[in-house]
Amino acid sequence: MGIETADDAGVYLLNEDTALIQTVDFFTPIVDDPFIFGAIAATNALSDIYAMGGQPLTALNILAFPLNILGAVVLGEILQGGAQKIREAGALLLGGHSIQDNEPKYGLAVTGTARPDEIWTNAGVRAGDSLILTKPLGIGIITSALRKKKDSAGRLILQSPVDAETEAKAIAVMLELNGKSAAVARRVGINACTDITGFGLLGHAWEMARASRVQIEISLREVPVLEGARELGIQGYIAGGNWANLEYMKDKAVFAQAVEAIDKHILADPITSGGLIFAVKQERADRLLDGLHEAGITGAKLIGKATSGEPVVKVII
Repeated sequence: MGIETADDAGVYLLNEDTALIQTVDFFTPIVDDPFIFGAIAATNALSDIYAMGGQPLTALNILAFPLNILGAVVLGEILQGGAQKIREAGALLLGGHSIQDNEPKYGLAVTGTARPDEIWTNAGVRAGDSLILTKPLGIGIITSALRKKKDSAGRLILQSPVDAETEAKAIAVMLELNGKSAAVARRVGINACTDITGFGLLGHAWEMARASRVQIEISLREVPVLEGARELGIQGYIAGGNWANLEYMKDKAVFAQAVEAIDKHILADPITSGGLIFAVKQERADRLLDGLHEAGITGAKLIGKATSGEPVVKVII
């Protein structure tokens, strides 16, 4: 499995019992705390392995860092945050590579494995499947607001527009490994999976629709959204990638007339370390939801369904 369907990771068949899963992801800081930044970046990279139905085995650090500006203490905290999440996932850190760069960047190259017949893809959705999302949307809007340092007049903002509770909730979501969700889905049995990251729910749903040759219908009222995200979006804290996502989806998504502009932005929100979306047979949906809730994934919700027809993403109220 390569780049043909824009899936979450590449898969190489080693033998009849083992498939090798490989992925890489890194980005610039989205929070001020270096330890938390490292942990979020690692969680995000590990997610691709879970989205393919695999178990992470090894990881390599990828680091660009201005050592002469930020110093070794900050560097160490970033790496410690990443290492903690790697250990939590049950994987091993084998090393990595770093370069000097004026803008910090950190992430992982991750290798995992799965049985070949247990690999998940974004191309397995079947008409009639229920769609279940495991984490709320709105992370991109909140992190965009956290990064906002100047107002519209170019003046420095001394106080963040994001209150402490909203920030804490967003960070908690980003730090949550998708391993528990994947384990529950593996027990129940699903047809397809992908994780919701930079292309937003709309973009990743479109990738599932296109790869599976189905239509994806999303019920807006069922989509979980982080508290505070909608209000920040209305205030104008919209990431640049958000506009790009909506532009890309303009001929691939159909919105009910009552869907407001802010709701479109939330659905297209470029997310860091988002949740998984499972396509599961309708008769197994309640069992999957119950299992996720019992595992502590309390925000998991049934947000839509797949239907037959030419690929498109429909958003209804």
